[in-house]
Amino acid sequence: MRVPDTNTLIRNIYPNIDSLQPPPAYFLDRIILAARNSDVDDINRAILDLFPGDLSTFYSADSVETEPGVFSQSHHIPTEYLRSIEASGLPPGELHLKPGCPLILLRNLAPARGLCNGTRLILKRATGRVLEVQILGGQHDGELSFIPRIGLLPSTQPGFTFQLRRRQFPVRLAFALTINKSQGQTVRYVGIDLREPVFAHGQLYVALSRATSHKRVKIVLPSTTSENRLRNVVYPEIFAMVGEY
Repeated sequence: MRVPDTNTLIRNIYPNIDSLQPPPAYFLDRIILAARNSDVDDINRAILDLFPGDLSTFYSADSVETEPGVFSQSHHIPTEYLRSIEASGLPPGELHLKPGCPLILLRNLAPARGLCNGTRLILKRATGRVLEVQILGGQHDGELSFIPRIGLLPSTQPGFTFQLRRRQFPVRLAFALTINKSQGQTVRYVGIDLREPVFAHGQLYVALSRATSHKRVKIVLPSTTSENRLRNVVYPEIFAMVGEY
């Protein structure tokens, strides 16, 4: 079903989020998806503002990696600028959290204990050195674990002339996720922000297939269109190859 804007989308997928401290199963059953990281970040911030509880902010310790003995002007880059950099696979330089909020793990820390890249978590308690979390879903559902700060390098270079190293908790808020990050997740209630259309092959299918029923999917489309349709990105070459066999 189409909804008019992201505020309505949030209220549909996360009802009463501003007036309750929901149990973990509440988040296991619902998620909002978007194609772009910037849209995901905006939705996560909006929901965190509504979410009850005391806000804690954790700042990263960022540095520039250089070869030994090589002088680089990058040593003089302001800390504030390094902290503002967003790159694939990196947690934010300013991580804003509240007890009870959902998180997603960004690294494989202990696969045997369920702490894998993409594992969903619930924050139980946060200190400057460690996050106490509860695993959400899967074989280790409900188990408590501890997430330390670790040193991280971006999985892809963001186009700079230096290599960034960030020491931070390897997590992000998970009220909303990118469509790519949601692969493998199946939930009851799915909201999809399609104000900006998908830009990669198969993304639309992935987003629409995360819900257990199409009746529980809510979608925001561009306000400039009255039609309930969107461009689906596919590779025509695939169909040509199929026809050859």
